[in-house]
Amino acid sequence: MALRAFFLAALLALSCFDAFASDPSLLQDFCVADKSSTVCVNGFACKNANDVVAEDFFFKGLHLAGNTTNKQGSNVTAVNVAQIAGLNTMGISLVRIDYAPYGLNPPHTHPRATEILTVLEGQLYVGFVTSNPDNKLLTKVLGKGDVFVFPQGLIHFQFNYGTSKAVAIAGLSSQNPGVITVANTVFGSEPSISDDILAKAFQVDKNIIDRIQAQF
Repeated sequence: MALRAFFLAALLALSCFDAFASDPSLLQDFCVADKSSTVCVNGFACKNANDVVAEDFFFKGLHLAGNTTNKQGSNVTAVNVAQIAGLNTMGISLVRIDYAPYGLNPPHTHPRATEILTVLEGQLYVGFVTSNPDNKLLTKVLGKGDVFVFPQGLIHFQFNYGTSKAVAIAGLSSQNPGVITVANTVFGSEPSISDDILAKAFQVDKNIIDRIQAQF
């Protein structure tokens, strides 16, 4: 009897471990984000199902080009849970990316999502870097209709090396994938990371660090 109880307890422990080892599945058809709720949860609390309307699952305007008149020559139009409340708990979102000629979506990472990108117009030079210790750069030139995957958490980029504009659409495996742009994070944090630390990390003179930080 004691042995049987032990095995039952062990099976229950394993079941609980498995349940907490991955994201839970939906327990209802949807959980439209109630952004007025003061309840603190991982994501958003659910809107009352009786108050849900079609607009909670709708976004208009992704056909419109983003403004690329900036230093990088690119613009990201996000469609995530901030724009579509119905994406809450769905684990998916997308973006439209516009690139001016020689425009760059600079090295960045999505801490909560894998990204799959397809080119709609133009050509892009894309790539990502694997984690330490290899730090291997994997790159590809993409044309219209080509698809490329950027694994979750890895630093990646896209560059339009052509003389005409480029457009891409990307899906991400999170309702809120997050984005960390490497240069902005390292050199533009508030308050600033000490130039002594950055000079040692990048093995350059502090004056160079100060000049780079001044750009952000």
